[in-house]
Order: sequence, then structure tokens, then C-alpha cells
Amino acid sequence: MENQMQAQRIESTGDGRRLDVLLSEASGLTRSRIATLVEEGQVTVDGKPAAKAGLKTKAGQTIVLTVPAPKPAAPEAQDIPLTILYQDDDLAVVVKPCGMVVHPAAGNEDGTLVNALLHHLDSLGGIGGELRPGIVHRLDKDTSGLLLVAKNDASQLALSGQLSARTMEKHYRALVEGNLREDAGRIEAAIARSKKDRKKMAVDEEGREAITEWTVLARGRGVTLLDVHILTGRTHQIRVHMRHIGHPVCGDPIYGSQKGAKVPRLMLHAYSLTFTHPRSGERLTFTAELPEAFRRGMRSNGAEEE
Repeated sequence: MENQMQAQRIESTGDGRRLDVLLSEASGLTRSRIATLVEEGQVTVDGKPAAKAGLKTKAGQTIVLTVPAPKPAAPEAQDIPLTILYQDDDLAVVVKPCGMVVHPAAGNEDGTLVNALLHHLDSLGGIGGELRPGIVHRLDKDTSGLLLVAKNDASQLALSGQLSARTMEKHYRALVEGNLREDAGRIEAAIARSKKDRKKMAVDEEGREAITEWTVLARGRGVTLLDVHILTGRTHQIRVHMRHIGHPVCGDPIYGSQKGAKVPRLMLHAYSLTFTHPRSGERLTFTAELPEAFRRGMRSNGAEEE
């Protein structure tokens, strides 16, 4: 999808603050992005190129920031079927299918969510100087469900801030091995990359804080259907935490059991997402219905939600 965009000129007046702080507030760009533009000579103070991003401005100085038009993204736009629940000039909410990788990488150069987004989304404003979508949070390849996508730097900054401040609420549906005794629980166990296998994550007291809350929705034959609310967003968090308490996610090829319930896929789905729109301030909630393969896995193990 083609985007016709031009360079943007933003003029500010010095007020004693650092240059990058002042321009970040005026433009909605991150301070690191401002620093890059300073290095590229895109910022002037009283008509002269700014020496550094940390320069302390003086009252009355005329500061001009030129934001170049975004460059075309390196990934190729591909017409891949994709469910878009919502989009406007700032963001989009999409449903990632099970089996789709989010970002192009070695071994997955195309056919990814980003390739699909570049084709389907309109009014992309550019992220970090490239005409590409900003993935606010990620899902594993075999996890399906809701993903939030930023269309410009200001939206990316605001939405990422909500993630950090834990004001963005994410709930998952997970079918796990075994029958949990309690009807609800909370797991607080730090997560880090495994010292034994660098491809895996593991509970590690030296890792980063990770908090997962769960509530039983239905009990089946040797399995339990859960609503899982994550308060942090560590890699493989739900999968690692559920294994840690002895109830791995059904169908998990990395953290699951060899003799677990027979299911057609990894039984983890990003079901609901609540956040504040960065421009309107409206609180928005979206849900993604369970895919048929997920429901089939529930039915075959007697764990249908009432």
C-alpha cells in the first residue's frame, strides 16, 4: 500500500530544558529518535546545526526540527489474509493466526505479520524513520489472538508507555494440563533466559519481575481452561509460569509434557485487550473469538466454557 508523505518541520522555542526533552514533547518522537535526527543534522538552534541532543536550550532560542519523510520498509508488503478489528490514523488492532511469525527474520523472511500489515494497513505514518508498523507487544509464533499496532512514533511511544505503566490490560485463554485445586491464583516468579538452554526461558530469581494471574473457567478430563491476566510481558511468560506450577499449557512443544492431552495446537490465545487511545483518551476494549482449532481442543478434552 503506497503512502505519499513529505518531510515535517517542527519549530519550538528554547525554555531551559534539554534539547531532546523539549523536542520529544513537541514532536511526539522518542528521545533516542531525536538524538538520531540531531546526529543527521536535522535539528538547528538559531539557524545552526545542534551540537548534541543533550544541549541545554536557552530562553528565546529558535529551534527547528525537520523530520524526513519515512523511508520504505525493508520487508515486502504481501497480500496475506488478515483480520483487522479496528484501525484509524494512529493504530490498528489485528488478530494474529496460530503459526504466523510476527517479524521477518532468518528462516522467516516473508509470510510474517509485518508483511501482511504493510499490505493491509492504510495511513502509516512511519516508525523510527521507516514506513513500517510498530508492533507494540508480541505473540509467540504458535499463540493466536490480539495484537496492537502503532502507525506513527507518537502512538508507539504512548502505547509502549501504557505497557510499562501496566495500564494496558491483556487477558488470554489457556488450556493447561491437570486440574488446578484453587479457582484462582497469582504467580510471582522472575523470568530469565535459561542457563541450560539459551533457546528457552526459565524461572530465575535473578531474572526480571514477572506476574501472572489466572482464573478457572472450566474443568475437563485432566485439563483446565483458564483466563490468564498478565501484568508483565516477559518472553514466554504464561508458558514458563504454568510449567513452573506444574500445569504446562497443552500442546506446548517447548515447555509441555510428552504425555499431555491430545490437542491440535498450542492452546494459548490472546483473548482480550484494553488500552487508552493515545489521541482521544478513550478507553477501548477488544476481544478475539477463539479459533475453531482451539475450540476443538477444548471439546475433545471436555473443557468447554459454560
